[in-house]
Amino acid sequence: ARNIGADVAVGDWVVVSADGERVESVLPRASAFTRRASFVGDRAEADTIAANIDTVGLVHSLTSPPNPRRLERELVLAFDSGASPVIVVTKRDLVDDPSETIDALGAVAAGVAVVSASGISGEGLAELRGHVRVHGTMALLGASGVGKSTLVNALAGRVAQRTSAVRAGDQRGRHTTTASELIALPDGRWLIDTPGVRALSLWSSGHGIERAFPDVFDLADHCRFRDCKHEDEPGCAVRTAIESGALDPRRLDAMKRLVAEELALEEEQRAQEKLLDRRGVRRPRR
Repeated sequence: ARNIGADVAVGDWVVVSADGERVESVLPRASAFTRRASFVGDRAEADTIAANIDTVGLVHSLTSPPNPRRLERELVLAFDSGASPVIVVTKRDLVDDPSETIDALGAVAAGVAVVSASGISGEGLAELRGHVRVHGTMALLGASGVGKSTLVNALAGRVAQRTSAVRAGDQRGRHTTTASELIALPDGRWLIDTPGVRALSLWSSGHGIERAFPDVFDLADHCRFRDCKHEDEPGCAVRTAIESGALDPRRLDAMKRLVAEELALEEEQRAQEKLLDRRGVRRPRR
């Protein structure tokens, strides 16, 4: 695949040569979960984690404090992928009352289903399967130690992934899974397990930010000025909602940071394209 200069990810459909020795082409994707490359030298390049997915399971552990800011980033990437997100809270067997974590995550993901599951007891597995059509594919994304590998093994009905313990102090895990893998489930569905990801950098957003922050954008539609920055402008519906307690100010701050990150990335991409044009470098085929 590298020889044809194609961007290939787990989940891609490819055409191989008659002798089975090489990839001749990569078929167009129906969806792709893409983030910004983590390697410093490729910061303006895309890193596709999984392709042709129907559902993205955003995995968080009930044994760790809820992380709404990380979930917001995951939702932006999930919405932009073309797949449908579902929030999966794991290790249900280890907590008495999951409501606090579920409420905290659900508050920043209006309209997105939340499934409480356990790879040990089996609770929630049938509900989770119901979010993927038969012959469809779900990708699981989450930080190290949230229980993805245990969940994968439970869904697959076999030991498909190696698991390890988390640190007692902060509930962080090691990178047990080191590469994305496509796994067949017994009921005809497919699962893509991805390595634990600590940092998620955005790629070019379509409407992901708008869909991840519908509360802020709905309020912004009622601001007096179309180009309102939601700072000290008169008639700002967003600031009014914050002052009344109807909107958490952290939501606005998080949205502004993500918008600024996206704009900075777009500027880097434009600069790289100009540099490649001057050098006469042919861009990789997508």
